[in-house]
Amino acid sequence: MKKLISASLMCADLTKLYDSVLSLEKAGIDYLHIDIMDGCFVPNITLGFDLVNAIKKITDIPLDVHMMVKDPSRFIDRMNLGENDIISVHFEADENPQKTLELIRSKGCKAALAINPQTLLSVIEPFVKSIDMLLVMTVNPGFAGQKMFEGAQDKVRNARLTLDEWGLEQVPIQVDGNISPENGRKLSRSGADIFVLGTSALFMKDKSFEQAAADFRAAL
Repeated sequence: MKKLISASLMCADLTKLYDSVLSLEKAGIDYLHIDIMDGCFVPNITLGFDLVNAIKKITDIPLDVHMMVKDPSRFIDRMNLGENDIISVHFEADENPQKTLELIRSKGCKAALAINPQTLLSVIEPFVKSIDMLLVMTVNPGFAGQKMFEGAQDKVRNARLTLDEWGLEQVPIQVDGNISPENGRKLSRSGADIFVLGTSALFMKDKSFEQAAADFRAAL
């Protein structure tokens, strides 16, 4: 499966977001990762639905919306997304993940289930027929700048083996949290396919997006 990069816009300079999106487009970035936090499921509050819709109007890069909110089904209709876009919802934040995943798919988007570092892989089994991607968090959600948890490689490896055993070889695994080139290489070898990049690999003062993305891909 091709290895893909999703750029975390939470790490971008929001005063120059339009220019950043165009530069990421030129750098060949595969997805734009947009974190939505509600101050409830996680303690931070970040980007919102109006921004999602505004970004959708200025780029052809598919959006990768990571909803770190309680009861995410309430907000799916707030976003004007399409068939190449991804919406990830957390197992831990949703009383009825199945219903939410089906709602996302009914809107023509790809549906993804996200799980926190401490959440057992077994929880995804009831929903595997309704997911187009599995997001394995490699840090606790809600804050940038954390270190990747020690068991991340094993968890990704086990997730890949588990999905394959269930006949879901086509379902990619996304990883999010302290994805440096070194960590990306380790996780790639464990079975990760889509890498959410922030300040550890892409939004860097001494490199252009194009150079940083090229260096990350080379490290894999």
